[in-house]
Amino acid sequence: MVGLGTVINMGAVVAGAAVGVGLGGRLPARVRETVMDGLGLLTFIMGLRMAFETKQFLIVLGSILLGGLIGEALDIERRLERFGDRLQARLASGSGTFSTGFVTASLLFCVGPMAVLGSIEDGLKGSVEILTVKSILDGFAALAFASTLGWGVAFSALSLFVYQGALTLGAGFFDRVLSDAMIAEMTAVGGLLVLSIGLRLLGLREIRTGNLLPSLALAPVLVVVADRAAALVR
Repeated sequence: MVGLGTVINMGAVVAGAAVGVGLGGRLPARVRETVMDGLGLLTFIMGLRMAFETKQFLIVLGSILLGGLIGEALDIERRLERFGDRLQARLASGSGTFSTGFVTASLLFCVGPMAVLGSIEDGLKGSVEILTVKSILDGFAALAFASTLGWGVAFSALSLFVYQGALTLGAGFFDRVLSDAMIAEMTAVGGLLVLSIGLRLLGLREIRTGNLLPSLALAPVLVVVADRAAALVR
């Protein structure tokens, strides 16, 4: 069962996106461009701050390299885009930015420590404090994104449903398994993914961020491998 925190988060994203779409048509193109540049800069700084959480740079490096290879083999980015295109076709939306909005918002809202920690806390204690704060942030971000990228941003709520819902359901397991060191390295890897989104929003580089998603799962695994290797050396 999806936790209350995730339901609140989904509602905030949909509401923010609806307001953003309503405002978007009234904003001149240059204003929308400036808003997107501002979002790109803020996203870039947020990713940078998260990336500095690392205590073991080699784990982040290994996670990104190996995760990128796995993601390219699975072609995750293209699968996400195709899913967004199918949603667009079903809704008969004329916006060419639908898929971009869906993929970009999905990645941004799901990558980060608040999604992980908030979902686990919701599942274990029924506390929605972290996810409520995240909902406020995501709602405003959805408003800004949707003003330029359209309704695809609202449908990123489906990604929250799947991702955060799974974390809430498996809260007991993840709480036992994930140490502070693992969460720190996952946060750092997530920061690099957020940085790549910032570069995309600024039009500097079209990084296939979706293909780097396996890096998040690899980070805690490599922490365990590094700890055991260090124990053998001692």
